[in-house]
Amino acid sequence: MSIQVDYLIVGSGAMGMAFADVLLNETDATMAIVDRHDRPGGHWNDAYPFVRLHQPSAFYGVNSRSLGNDTVDQVGWNKGLFELASGTEVIAYFDQVMREQLLPSGRVHYFPNTEYADNGHLSSRITGAPIDISATTVVDATYMNVTVPSMKKPDYAIAPGVQYVPVNGLPQAASPEMSYVVVGAGKTGMDACLWLLRNNVTPARISWIMPRDSWMLDRANIQPGILAGRAASVFAAQLKIAAESTSLKDLFDKVGESGQLLRLTDDIEPTMYRCATVTTDELEQLRRIDNVIRMGRVESLAPGLIKLEKGEVPVDEKNTLFVDCTADGLERRPVCNVFDSGKITLQSVRTCQQVFSAAFIAHIEVAFNDIAEKNQLCTPVPHPDNHIDFLRTTLANTINGAAWSAHPDLQRWLSESRLDGFSLAGGEAPKPNPEMLKVAMSAMEKLSAYISEAESAQVSA
Repeated sequence: MSIQVDYLIVGSGAMGMAFADVLLNETDATMAIVDRHDRPGGHWNDAYPFVRLHQPSAFYGVNSRSLGNDTVDQVGWNKGLFELASGTEVIAYFDQVMREQLLPSGRVHYFPNTEYADNGHLSSRITGAPIDISATTVVDATYMNVTVPSMKKPDYAIAPGVQYVPVNGLPQAASPEMSYVVVGAGKTGMDACLWLLRNNVTPARISWIMPRDSWMLDRANIQPGILAGRAASVFAAQLKIAAESTSLKDLFDKVGESGQLLRLTDDIEPTMYRCATVTTDELEQLRRIDNVIRMGRVESLAPGLIKLEKGEVPVDEKNTLFVDCTADGLERRPVCNVFDSGKITLQSVRTCQQVFSAAFIAHIEVAFNDIAEKNQLCTPVPHPDNHIDFLRTTLANTINGAAWSAHPDLQRWLSESRLDGFSLAGGEAPKPNPEMLKVAMSAMEKLSAYISEAESAQVSA
């Protein structure tokens, strides 16, 4: 069997599905979607069982279909904020999108359990049989390379006899006699600590290895609907702080004091920023953990001993469970053009908003013809890693937003996009405010200067 389609989408994860959904609803294009997994959802198929979105469900999924019921949580550490879909809900949602929307259209072919090789060849992972698909455009929806702990071995050595699990195995391995060492300070490590605390493990039985402290986002500032105006005001406040700042330290001090960025302790200046999102209640829970080990990355685990970059830490040899949370879920990937001849490479065009970015890129593919203009409107914003990347992403978001505001039709599309949530209702770009424009220009100059200063310091070091 040979299939000819307009688009071959490699990957049925969140980005691939969001891209396909826009094409389905805004064009009459034909598509083939291939994926190594048995069902849509990408890395969600491999995620830990207690995983939830860190952002509201309203900002996730595909443009044409709501995820969840847009309800506000009444209990728990997310109380008062919009619901967060569980991993199970996300998987079921993408399966429904595929079965109830994409496939019934008659314009989408779906090939699960399929391997896509660099040379363009496709083959079944079950039988090995080749699959013949030719397409005008290939869409790489796997480039962001999302990895979760169950998908890779840790980078550190683990000696025989060590009780160790990736975070996926924590619920099964937990037991009354155990103490726990959570390895990894990112979003997954936070989730593991919160799961233990939620299950009434006393903080004294939890150790948290934290190579770098992290700046975190307050989830209350990232909410849909009526609260979207708060997000806009927070971003405006960030620009004002940047414009009025006198140094890089002064900028972060003021952003932290304003509550726009949160940190575990005021005693330590964070050097990591990965878009981790928490509520103030969750942060208070994390602060209950006193044994935070700040001695660099783990080099090896042995029965009764942790070897780190800056020293060694003894632990109970028999009753310690190590929980690995170190996979680089949001890897900082090299930037490349989104649009190329016969190829589209999906990347974030708004910081840490991957599914919105994929839908946006699909709309740009539909609405614009010139490849240079498409790439200018879809300038990638790489995933952040360190605190200087907070400046880079703020600057990049500002530049992209300014480019988008020059197109009234694009503003209307953004205002109607379920995945956006931050644009003004009605689709009209805000009228130019001379004072705000002055602040934005000054902020961009300061941000650029701080970034250059930090890069020069890094080179000198």
